[in-house]
Amino acid sequence: MLGRGRHSSQTPPGNGDGKNGRAHHAPLRSVAALVSRDQGSAEKEPRDSVMTRGSGKRKLLWRGLAFFFIIHAMALVVFLRGVNVGGHRTFRPSILARELSNYDVLNVGAAGTFVVLKPGSRAKFRTALLRRLPFEAEVVLCDGRDLLGLETENPFGTEPSPPDVVRFVSILSRTGAIRSSLPVTFPPDEDWLVRVIASKGQFVFGMYRRHMKTISYLGRVDKLYGVPATTRNWNTIMAIVRILKKQKKS
Repeated sequence: MLGRGRHSSQTPPGNGDGKNGRAHHAPLRSVAALVSRDQGSAEKEPRDSVMTRGSGKRKLLWRGLAFFFIIHAMALVVFLRGVNVGGHRTFRPSILARELSNYDVLNVGAAGTFVVLKPGSRAKFRTALLRRLPFEAEVVLCDGRDLLGLETENPFGTEPSPPDVVRFVSILSRTGAIRSSLPVTFPPDEDWLVRVIASKGQFVFGMYRRHMKTISYLGRVDKLYGVPATTRNWNTIMAIVRILKKQKKS
C-alpha cells in the first residue's frame, strides 16, 4: 500500500529515467527494509514455540478428520420394536428402505431390522426414519461395530440347539442394569419357555421354546433390565454381521 500511494504522486511505473527514476525506486527499498525487519523478528522467535504451535494445529486437524470419518463411515443398525406382529403396526420394510436410499439402507427380514451404511448424523437419520413410518414406533439404534463383536463373543457356543429351541438376542434401548443373577428362566421351573443366559451392553442373550405363551414371557426382559427391549433370533443377528463384514472389506 505504501509503494502504491507514492506511485500515484510520482512518475507512473515504467518511467524510471533521471530524477524521477530515483523517486520511483524509493518505495521498493522501503518494502525491502520492512521484509528484512520482519524476517529478523521471526528468527528471534524460539524455534520450539513455532514447532509446538504447528504440531498442535496438526493434531487438532487430524482429530477433526478422524471424528468426521468415524461419524460418516460407521454403519448403524436399526431395530424397530413391535412392528409387523399379529397384524398390528404393519408396513413393508423394503419400501421404507427404498425411501431412505440416501442413507444407503439395507432391509433384513420382515421384523423392522435395517443396516444403514451411510447414516451421517444419528439424530437426523432418526428424524428421517420416524417421518416415513406410517405409525409411532420405538426405535433402537446400535453401532455396527458393536454387532460385529457378537460373532466372536457368541455366548451360545458351537453346539446346535434342540429343534424346539430358538436362540435370541434382545436389544435394549439403552444399557440397563440387570435386577437378578443369571441365568433367569420364565416361568422359573424346569418347563421354562424363555431362558436368559448372558448380557453385555445393549445385548441380552437367551433361548426360547416355540409355544403360544412365549411372546408374553419375552416381554419380561424389559422388566428384568428396566428398559424397553426388542428381540431378534440369532440367525437375523448373524445376517446383519455378514452385511457389516462385507461392507468392511469393501
